[in-house]
Amino acid sequence: MSEEEKDIIKASYHPLWIIFTRLLINNNDYPRVKIYINVQLIKLYFLLRKDIYNGWDINLISFFNYGSMCFIINIYLDDQQTALKCLKNTEVNLNNVLIMTGNFNIRDNS
Repeated sequence: MSEEEKDIIKASYHPLWIIFTRLLINNNDYPRVKIYINVQLIKLYFLLRKDIYNGWDINLISFFNYGSMCFIINIYLDDQQTALKCLKNTEVNLNNVLIMTGNFNIRDNS
């Protein structure tokens, strides 16, 4: 495991923030992304959407805002751009993506 991957395991915990991340399945299955939501926003009913994507490199969170479902996406982009390829190939229509964050070090392959 690289030092970069170990960093996500040692991520900080604070009582005013809720952490959304994929659970470990085994010792070699470490998530590379987490999303922190402040507890003051809990009334928006945040949910980690593993039914849409359940992997190491993408966290997809849904929440309700005035009756509409919205999404927050956090992406870890590896050197093969696995997460972006997965999003491109998904058949799910993700309307109302309000925030997409991550390490977008996209390289030109041409």
